[in-house]
Amino acid sequence: MFKIGFDNEKYLKMQSDKIRERIGQFGGKLYLEFGGKLFDDYHASRVLPGFAPDSKVKMLLQMKESAEIVIVISAGDIEKNKRRGDLGITYDLDVLRLIDAFRGIGLYVGSVCITHYCAQPAADAFQKRLEALGVKVYRHYIIPDYPSNVPLIVSDEGFGKNEYIETTRPLVVVTAPGPGSGKMATCLSQLFHESKRGVKAGYAKFETFPIWNLPLKHPVNLAYEAATTDLNDVNMIDPFHLEAYGVTTVNYNRDIEIFPVLNAIFQRIYGASPYKSPTDMGVNMAGYCIIDDEACRRASEQEVIRRYYATACLVRQGLSEPGEIHKQELIMNQLGVSSQDRPVVAAACRKAEQTGQPAMALELPDGRIVTGRTSSLLGPSAALMLNALKELGGINDEMHLLSPIIIEPIQRLKVEHMGNHNPRLHSDEILIALSICAATNPTAALAMQQLSKLRGCEAHASVILSRVDENVYHKLGVNLTCEPQYQTKKLYHA
Repeated sequence: MFKIGFDNEKYLKMQSDKIRERIGQFGGKLYLEFGGKLFDDYHASRVLPGFAPDSKVKMLLQMKESAEIVIVISAGDIEKNKRRGDLGITYDLDVLRLIDAFRGIGLYVGSVCITHYCAQPAADAFQKRLEALGVKVYRHYIIPDYPSNVPLIVSDEGFGKNEYIETTRPLVVVTAPGPGSGKMATCLSQLFHESKRGVKAGYAKFETFPIWNLPLKHPVNLAYEAATTDLNDVNMIDPFHLEAYGVTTVNYNRDIEIFPVLNAIFQRIYGASPYKSPTDMGVNMAGYCIIDDEACRRASEQEVIRRYYATACLVRQGLSEPGEIHKQELIMNQLGVSSQDRPVVAAACRKAEQTGQPAMALELPDGRIVTGRTSSLLGPSAALMLNALKELGGINDEMHLLSPIIIEPIQRLKVEHMGNHNPRLHSDEILIALSICAATNPTAALAMQQLSKLRGCEAHASVILSRVDENVYHKLGVNLTCEPQYQTKKLYHA
């Protein structure tokens, strides 16, 4: 099930060498845009089996004495409480998490830049919060007709209106909680301001996807499109690279659209641009480190299906536009897969139909499928968790890891003292109870030892799960999807 398709050690070496080479091309100051996620790039690890989620930060640590971090967040994302799909937290909270994480490993965070700013109250409140915590904050504004109106953008009325971000180190890494935050525009704005101050600065881009030297419709690249349907990102052949070198490479629409702006800025600074195409800007070596193309193709197809279900649930919750589902369906059609090409889907829905209650299914590393059903004591996520741990530990299915004598007092606590209407235990409550029992019960201890084996497993629920259950499965590394429907017809779902 977990077939390796990517050589991470080779990637670390090739990528580090490429970044050092690019830094050497510019003297004094380099703005390095880091696309994707630095600490936990789980999308990359899912579509490129073998890719370590923290690969980027490991490379950055090798240059930490000369580097500082600028974290970019869009005021629009703050205003609409945009969430990270993998961690379930809002982008503004993720900025705080990232600052702590960077500082925790010895990387210097210089400031936060709020982009697309137009006096949003939530953005103002977030800025005050950051400044109260001792974090420098800068604002970058919406520029009319961006990115098409190059003369306006590269002027005092365009980038010139943005606040200049004070930096102190030669390597400035610009990152963000997620895509569409304005990282590239922040870098370009800084280049404009540096030129006004007589500072020669360069720009490079570290974006994992799309992978420039894979075919346009390769499943790995299509999986990137599926991950960014809310941004209307589209993979494209880089026309600038094709014209300059006669070589076909893949980029995406926003980089291609912004390239004339980058050229205009460089022409003002140097008199000529060092880059002939958006592909030239990048330093991505991931395509050279795929060692099993078929494994990466299959993994990417599954990621596209997961993205379809995630989008369908967001639409059901009123958090995405219905048109995004159609985009996901188009991508699946290009790959020749459907939402049913995910074994746990049929298993979960079949169990729900048999019992008349919400159910779940999980595929173990060896391909076996375990199910969990709703009962008077447990919700489906909690039941599935116990069943999976028993199966992994070779524990008899008839044996109770937690007896009703233990579960019922917890239910009374929830209902009689904490005001909950649903007495059934969630997966986090089950794990806490199981961990307590493990202190005196060897069988419970054996079950707890199996938790690490769940990482990378696939799971599906016949209904949208509560946030707490969803978070537990994500923290354990389970790739979870849900049917886009609620268990009840209530309007409020906690």
